[in-house]
Amino acid sequence: MIRTQFNLTRRQVLAGLSATTALSLTGCKMVGDDGPVTSLSPDDWLEQVGYNLLRHEPERATSLGVDVGQFADLRGKLEDQSQAGQDALAATLRRDLEMTKSYPRDDLSPEQLTSFEAVESGYQVALDGLALPYGDIPVGSWRTAPYVVIQNVGSYLDLPRFMDSSHPIADEDDADFYLERMKQMPAVFDGELERMTAAADMGVVPPGFLIDKAIAQMESTIATAERAELFTSSLSERSAEAELKNPPVEEAAKVESEQVVAALKRQLEELKRQRALATKDPGMRERPQGEEWYDWALRSSTTTNMTADEIHNQGLEELEELHGQMDPILREIGFTKGTVGERMQGLSQDPRYKFAEGDPGRAEIMAFIKDRIEWIKGEMPRAFNTLVDPNLEVRRLPLSEEPGAPGAYGGAGSKDGTIPGRMWINLRTTDLHRKYDLADLTYHETIPGHVWEGEYSNRLPLIRLILAFNPFSEGWALYAEQLADELGAYDDFKVGRLGYLQSLAFRACRMVVDTGLHSKGWSRERAVNFFVERNGSKEQEVASEVDRYCSWPGQATGYKLGHSRIADLRAKAQSELGETYDLKAFNDAVILGGNVPMDVLAKNVSRYIDAAKG
Repeated sequence: MIRTQFNLTRRQVLAGLSATTALSLTGCKMVGDDGPVTSLSPDDWLEQVGYNLLRHEPERATSLGVDVGQFADLRGKLEDQSQAGQDALAATLRRDLEMTKSYPRDDLSPEQLTSFEAVESGYQVALDGLALPYGDIPVGSWRTAPYVVIQNVGSYLDLPRFMDSSHPIADEDDADFYLERMKQMPAVFDGELERMTAAADMGVVPPGFLIDKAIAQMESTIATAERAELFTSSLSERSAEAELKNPPVEEAAKVESEQVVAALKRQLEELKRQRALATKDPGMRERPQGEEWYDWALRSSTTTNMTADEIHNQGLEELEELHGQMDPILREIGFTKGTVGERMQGLSQDPRYKFAEGDPGRAEIMAFIKDRIEWIKGEMPRAFNTLVDPNLEVRRLPLSEEPGAPGAYGGAGSKDGTIPGRMWINLRTTDLHRKYDLADLTYHETIPGHVWEGEYSNRLPLIRLILAFNPFSEGWALYAEQLADELGAYDDFKVGRLGYLQSLAFRACRMVVDTGLHSKGWSRERAVNFFVERNGSKEQEVASEVDRYCSWPGQATGYKLGHSRIADLRAKAQSELGETYDLKAFNDAVILGGNVPMDVLAKNVSRYIDAAKG
């Protein structure tokens, strides 16, 4: 009883601090009613823009490691997922965008100018998306989702992973904040429920095959929560590791098994209601205002104004070019008959390149990834002048997430280094991976891919860590695969180079399939078959991939578009600089400029070229 009273007082203090901080942030932004704060330096303004956004996305503040000091109250909050929360977010974006546009530019450094341009682009695209009548709209993120809760979208998936891997439990305050977040979860789930119901009432119902996956995952999640093992078990185990004396485990278990479960069941019932209304049509073209929504999704996902037809055709052209590189390697190792796709299918069945089944194979996969990370770390001085040393770990995806997830994904750690960069690997079956394609996947997700790139972004103003433009994020990760190849990753393993080229070809296929699904009326079956027949992809893997494109329209198109743009800019630098061109200097110019839209990237490279010319 005494402990409860003490904790309440502490939370009241933090809440009061939160209110004071919010007033200070909003109160100092305006001169009169319409002018920028000329008394603030550009870096101070950018910092405020970042924290203004994190007030709406407190989980991201925790993941970045900036929910400390005067922002410590954010550690006990969750994002408002209701429509009112979305409207409040849009109001903040609109205000800060106008202030950023009006800020004087004459004295900005090139780095500051890049940051201002990135904010303007990211916020304008997000506001255009929030003006659409439905969807889960990203701000500086990659997930363009018309459906608020589906097989790979929703707090029922995001919160268990976040609370276990990102919410720290080092002391009593952390444990209390954990409980505070748990208490807010029913409101979060109900906020999503409000929006998913409103969208369905407009006629925006996900395809039935996605709802079937979501229902199965939701039922698994609820069963785990009923045992108080979705959130409380993590609180209990990590509190014991931290040797906390009185963590609020019993109260957390009650909140989880009663309030959280009840809210999740309400979402489940809505999913079942929508299943009765669903069709098997996979694309946005078949949904109300779907063509407009997909046009926006392509703008968000590529940071260009390319049309669906242009993206579709570029994907076909790049696929043919990559298959032209794969053909002679296949012939050299004895695969001479059939299309490239058919021959890659044959290669995938070769037992020499399969991992063992079950847990022995899972252990083998984890050891393989570790070995490749150690190798590529040693090669980085050959590719960059400015080096980093990422805090990195490889983890298996949560079991409940694996059925709807891709083969792997990765991301940077927190700004303060307390949360490591991670590669999440899908191990629902070892047959998802082959020995000739897992190395390439590792370089993509870790070094010099997502985790490596994130270490550089962590040095930039806070808002630049938050804004992650899809074609740069994923284009860089594909460029990272290219660098690994150029550094000799496959010199003694030609089959591995096939895996790398197939990876690029796979991303070219994505451009074709995503636009096919959402703009050209393709069926789910046609999309899966395109991957299998044209590229030799594994059917089990691409079935989940295609489902992902159905729930994240446009996102898959940004990978190869971004990679091609970086490669084109490198060719431009080589052409213009001639003998003075330096690979390490070019790579530094791209990565030190941070995550930016494609037009801003071109400006950064042009500035590098001009400086190198002297």
